[in-house]
Amino acid sequence: MKFLDRLQRKFGKFAIPNLMLYIVFANAAVFILELLDPTPLSYLLMLIPDRVFAGEVWRVITFIMIPPTDSVIFIIFVLYFYYLIGNTLEQTWGSFKFNVYYFTGVVMLIATSLLFGITASSTYLNMTLFFAFARLHPEFQVRIYFILPVKIKYLAYFSAGLLVFQFIIGGVSTKISVLAGVTNFFLFFGKEIVMNRKTRIKSQVRKQQYDKGVRRQNEHAHQCTVCGITEIQDPTMEFRYCSKCDGYHEYCMEHLNDHDHIKETTH
Repeated sequence: MKFLDRLQRKFGKFAIPNLMLYIVFANAAVFILELLDPTPLSYLLMLIPDRVFAGEVWRVITFIMIPPTDSVIFIIFVLYFYYLIGNTLEQTWGSFKFNVYYFTGVVMLIATSLLFGITASSTYLNMTLFFAFARLHPEFQVRIYFILPVKIKYLAYFSAGLLVFQFIIGGVSTKISVLAGVTNFFLFFGKEIVMNRKTRIKSQVRKQQYDKGVRRQNEHAHQCTVCGITEIQDPTMEFRYCSKCDGYHEYCMEHLNDHDHIKETTH
């Protein structure tokens, strides 16, 4: 994303390092305060358009501080997981790009909430952090209840399915909230998703040719730009294009996030 790179050169110094740590700490603080005091603190922090227009402007940012659950046991695991994926994304992208990703989602939720009169929640925003993490580290493995090992990409597929289901059966407000919540994900990964889709279509065509005996024995559909490995050499390997490289350069999963980005020079 060249535009984002230019922004980083100009405004990178304003990025908030360890952003997810502050967000998790704020969620934990609100959770503890609600345990100590039965006053519904979360209600005072919710992004409710009518209350914002009545002068309670702090709600446009405090809604991200509302904890995702009221379970003492569950909150520990949820906040730890949020910190894990947020911190990993920041290490992968850098503080500035992670800030842009997160606050793009925040701004979209605020805008749609105030424009359409919808009470906003950070649920969909937090889900896009999860989707981004799964997109960048699909083979990362988590243990459900510390027992069942599952790759993060499968959990992401399941969560995406639930999100689509909510979008289909939900009302207008739900549909708007879902679209606003996932905007940042598609802004960052939309181009890559489209390119991968085109690659899969080409692969299907080549497979059909192969089945018909047209494809030559040594022809391959995917090849890593760094190590040269193909799907013929390792049928289990996944390949993706890098959205930061100029042109169309494909990489295996081992080098997708560990390579020098190719930039075209102009004379």
